[in-house]
Amino acid sequence: MRSAIFMTCLLGILTLTACKEEEHHKENTVFSVTKPWRQDVQINLEYVAQIKAIQHIEVRAFEKGYLQNIYVDEGQMVPKGTKMFQLMPMLMQAEYDKAKAEFDVSTIEYNQTKRLAQQKVVSQNELALTKAKYEKSKAVLDLAKAHLDLTSINAPFDGIMDRFRVRLGSLVEEGELLTTLSDITKLWVYFNVSERDYLNYMNMKKDAGKGDAVKLRMANGQFFDQPGIIDTIEADFDSETGNVAFRATFENPKQILRHGETGNAILTQELKNVLVVPQKAVFDVLDKHFAYVIDPKGKVIQKELFIDYEVPHLFIIKSGLTEEDTILLEGLGKISTGMEIKTKFEDTSAVKKSFELEAH
Repeated sequence: MRSAIFMTCLLGILTLTACKEEEHHKENTVFSVTKPWRQDVQINLEYVAQIKAIQHIEVRAFEKGYLQNIYVDEGQMVPKGTKMFQLMPMLMQAEYDKAKAEFDVSTIEYNQTKRLAQQKVVSQNELALTKAKYEKSKAVLDLAKAHLDLTSINAPFDGIMDRFRVRLGSLVEEGELLTTLSDITKLWVYFNVSERDYLNYMNMKKDAGKGDAVKLRMANGQFFDQPGIIDTIEADFDSETGNVAFRATFENPKQILRHGETGNAILTQELKNVLVVPQKAVFDVLDKHFAYVIDPKGKVIQKELFIDYEVPHLFIIKSGLTEEDTILLEGLGKISTGMEIKTKFEDTSAVKKSFELEAH
């Protein structure tokens, strides 16, 4: 019984001693503090992007007929004017032959009547009537030839073929989709920008004459080797998302990118004179951000921060701190709200120097 009492007393003495030593250690610890500061910051904003060919069309049959010939292959680059498909003319050929025969007859009649009119054998009214029949037959022939020509489908521009939607010998209806053709020498990259980022971009472009350049990160994580230029911004913001669409044009000389791919557009912006704090001075509780602020008496106060952007080593502060606040820089896990601590102030240059050391 006495042994138990002795051990209990001994344990209490050791615990009390340890607590006193811990409190004494905290009282003698000096914590580094600093102040938020303002500087110009360059940020990279990343947006999901859709990649579109500068020209992308559906190639459809103008007339009805059997697919008689295919002169190109899927995935092939075809020059402008290349004959791609030939439909068997059927009715169009017959209509053209009929119109040609009628035109030949009307031509003979008109020439004969014109000679007779010169000899004053027939009246001018009869000549005019014959001429009208000739011109009518010529118009019918031109129309029949146009329909016949439409059975031959040629490439309207230099482009790359997509897969075929029909096969040789198929009966093709008027307007039926045969394939698609894409001009991928240049690409349009579309991405949606928030109202805040749009305003920052427009201010930067106005003040510095910059802001047109954009980079593209491809789906494999690599950067596309050509720079892009923002050449247009959509007129209206989307009322549901609050975003506006940007379009950047990229040259595609190696034809690496294709119509319909996705990627990430990276827009670089320069923010002037923004308030920043070191990332290591900020801690998270659930989805909120906090910092410890030290009052003139050394008392610790916890403040919630609202962060605008994150850049290497720094947070850009939207609200929650001012340049007059003194914030705890290190040892965040060793203190709590309400404690009084001893501090050592680190100026901005020393804090920035520590970033360079950490990077190495």
